[in-house]
Amino acid sequence: MKSIEWIGGRVRFIDQTKLPTEECYIETDSLSILAEAIRSLKVRGAPALGVAAAYGVVLGVQSSHPRSSQQLSETVEHAAAAIAQTRPTAKNLFWALERMRSVCRLNLHESVEGLQKRLLDEALRIHEEDREMCAAIGRHGAALVPDEAAILTHCNTGALATGGSGTAQSIITTAFDQGKKILVFADETRPLLQGARLTAYELQKYGINVTVITDNAAAVVMAKKSIDLVVVGADRIAANGDTANKVGTYNLAIIAKEHHIPFYVAAPTSTIDASVADGSRIPIEERDPKEVSDGFGRRTAPEGARIYSPAFDVTPHRYLSAIITERGVLRPPFGEAIRSLDLETSGGGAC
Repeated sequence: MKSIEWIGGRVRFIDQTKLPTEECYIETDSLSILAEAIRSLKVRGAPALGVAAAYGVVLGVQSSHPRSSQQLSETVEHAAAAIAQTRPTAKNLFWALERMRSVCRLNLHESVEGLQKRLLDEALRIHEEDREMCAAIGRHGAALVPDEAAILTHCNTGALATGGSGTAQSIITTAFDQGKKILVFADETRPLLQGARLTAYELQKYGINVTVITDNAAAVVMAKKSIDLVVVGADRIAANGDTANKVGTYNLAIIAKEHHIPFYVAAPTSTIDASVADGSRIPIEERDPKEVSDGFGRRTAPEGARIYSPAFDVTPHRYLSAIITERGVLRPPFGEAIRSLDLETSGGGAC
């Protein structure tokens, strides 16, 4: 299954809000339609957002018909600004936008046609790198999975969330492909149920034994079901290893520590924001209160009730056993391990 792809000057993506009951694909050459798809979670998942952001810049340039490289550069900035307003927490989105801006800045001497080709080539390169990254994370992470393992995961980190096979979920599928006996417990992941709707859907299609649990059943499952490890994704990782991920991840990390269960975060190095010292400086997106009060078309909270709905929470690095990247497994102390990667500090930005 491909979450997003480039086909003949258009972006094609699966509408994740329709899953699991309907596989509906949307094709568009409109930047505004793609930006709204990102905002409304039709396209979601940190690595997939990076791919979508890059393609969005290309769509913006295509539709503007610039007459000069300078006009094209201005269009790139306009498109990047529009995309940057969609999701403030996912580092990959801003990382991809900075790569597209950089290609434009470095090649302003070229013709409009030449620069457009470079931008499309860069977007396709970002997508291909994401496929390779997913496979590498799967290989590194699968080495940490016992031959028989019960794994608890949160939200969705599979092919739907990336341009490849997934991040945390790539570890699960790679271990399964290696012949390991895998049982997965997938948190439903309130309020939009990405675990129940998307993770269970993907794992079932893959042939992996998956059980959906309510978010607040995680503690009892860890206590009674002999969970061997917890593996989750990330939307932004600070320089000290503090990790922003789908809200509820922090809860899981605390519970896993209480039960002496390894807690792994799987993410590409492009998710690491070395310009952010710690998790307190990561911007946290707040979602529309109606996703809680009127989720899936039914009112579940009284009129006038105040709703607080952060999309993400930050797990302090002390709760992490390891961070699994395409470049290997990072162990504590995470600040030192992250510095050893020699990452560029630009591109994270202030969102």
